[in-house]
Amino acid sequence: MTAAPDSSLAAYLPRFAGRTVLVLGDVMLDRYVLGEVRRISPEAPIPVLQAERRRSMLGGAGNVAQNIAALGARAVLVGMIGADVAGDEIAQILHGSAGVAAQLVLAPDRPTTVKTRFMSGAHQLLRLDEERSDPTGPAIERQVLTAFAAAIESADAVVISDYAKGVLTDNVLAQAIGLARGAGLMVVVDPKRSDLSAYTHAGVLTPNAAELARATGLPVGTDDETAEAGARAVELAAADAVLVTRSEKGLTLVRPHRPALHLPTRARAVADVSGAGDTVSAALGIMLACGAPLADAALMANIAAGISVSKPGTATVGYAELADAVHQRELQAIDGKMADLETALARIAAWRRQGLRIGLTNGCFDLIHPGHVRLLARARTACDRLVVALNSDASVRRLKGPSRPVQTETARSTVMASMASADLVILFEEDTPERLIRAIQPDLLFKGADYRLDQVVGADIVQAHGGRVVLIDLEQGHSTTETIRRIGTASSAAG
Repeated sequence: MTAAPDSSLAAYLPRFAGRTVLVLGDVMLDRYVLGEVRRISPEAPIPVLQAERRRSMLGGAGNVAQNIAALGARAVLVGMIGADVAGDEIAQILHGSAGVAAQLVLAPDRPTTVKTRFMSGAHQLLRLDEERSDPTGPAIERQVLTAFAAAIESADAVVISDYAKGVLTDNVLAQAIGLARGAGLMVVVDPKRSDLSAYTHAGVLTPNAAELARATGLPVGTDDETAEAGARAVELAAADAVLVTRSEKGLTLVRPHRPALHLPTRARAVADVSGAGDTVSAALGIMLACGAPLADAALMANIAAGISVSKPGTATVGYAELADAVHQRELQAIDGKMADLETALARIAAWRRQGLRIGLTNGCFDLIHPGHVRLLARARTACDRLVVALNSDASVRRLKGPSRPVQTETARSTVMASMASADLVILFEEDTPERLIRAIQPDLLFKGADYRLDQVVGADIVQAHGGRVVLIDLEQGHSTTETIRRIGTASSAAG
């Protein structure tokens, strides 16, 4: 399915600062030993890493929380650490993390999960894991759930980050999901279990392709296969949706009774996919906390993931980086909406294959005023994709006189393409859009209610193939002619 334009996403960004996302899951410490390989060991056929520097950062649920904070929202992190040096290091990192409030349970008889990666340049030579993955006991469960229940009162959404390190037992998962849904909160789950029934009634599952294949027993090599496996996962978990992370292939959103939404990767170059799933969970959680529809939330998560995988190692994505990427994509989306007829017909054919209803409206749209905005918005709500046909400059002059249009066709097309209501903008040279209507065969044709049905150009064409003509009531007191008159009056008065 073709993704919606990013222009509507920018409106969510200022709202991030007022949202709190509760993160529950396995908190880990990611250590990196960085250096250079200059020789092979004489003791065994292995490289010798000359260590030059070391760094540590949060992994797992901790990385999700830090991504949420970096994106400008507030995170509350609930999890477990051991009574050891690594646990102290995690506590120290969190102490210096603005925007993350930690409620970590101390487990005296379990080690903190640590992953140590030995790196030469961008190449990982070895990973050393220090962990216990057996389920925690009832005492730890009670402490974790108590902390979760206390934190949920201030949360706007919940992210459950399951790395199968023992914190998220069956009891903890069931009660946490139940508490969140009972509070009316969306729940995002990054799952590691093959038995997806453990996440029953979660809002959105975010498995990677390998996890999805393992959990469903279905192939995930193509878009269609991924969509089928995702639909099966939705059934197994009784979830609202599944958002599959597919590395360099991007994301796929699967919802019941709707076509799958395939979002190609936004990365310029893929440097490292580690931690990208955490970034997806973080961005998705914030967007759902803002009340965004799933499709918009998935689009924002895809942009964030594209930034994440372009960075080496486990990395967070900052608010400024995301905002810049969204605005850059907004400009590209505007350009992408303007098309010639041949390009438009190919795009419309693709939309029709997805079962989408195509609407069309037309006009000069010389100076966009509130009446235009409301007409377009009402038309867009009645269809799945709205095509706007604009009279060319020559066409406007023939219809309106030599002083019109006020704005060139390029300017009018750009303004129209920047509007969220318009999915496609096409210019036509004729006096009427009849040729376009015959070529496009829209399911719905929209016109202002100042026209009678028998006055609407193309009404007979649309009705002949079973389509409908919709006359939309206009806002009183708004017209381009009146706007131009007021501008002229104001100019004369100023002079």
